[in-house]
Amino acid sequence: MALYFITYDLRNKRDYQKLYTELEKFKALRVFESTWCFYRVNTSAEGLKNYFCQFIDSDDGLLVSESSGWATYKAQKTPNNL
Repeated sequence: MALYFITYDLRNKRDYQKLYTELEKFKALRVFESTWCFYRVNTSAEGLKNYFCQFIDSDDGLLVSESSGWATYKAQKTPNNL
């Protein structure tokens, strides 16, 4: 099982609800305002990026990264909360 972080920049329309709903299905936790984390198996950062792109607009930005280690400072929650 791998830990993934997703961060986004919703630029013009800023329709967050579609993305939030999907992140909740992944049991993701919000680490910072635009950063979430979750665990997944049998996938990749590229595959997750392709999947989540359908829940944002074409002018938005998205980063998905697989993590082998992490540290936070003043985060809302951390992967320890998963």
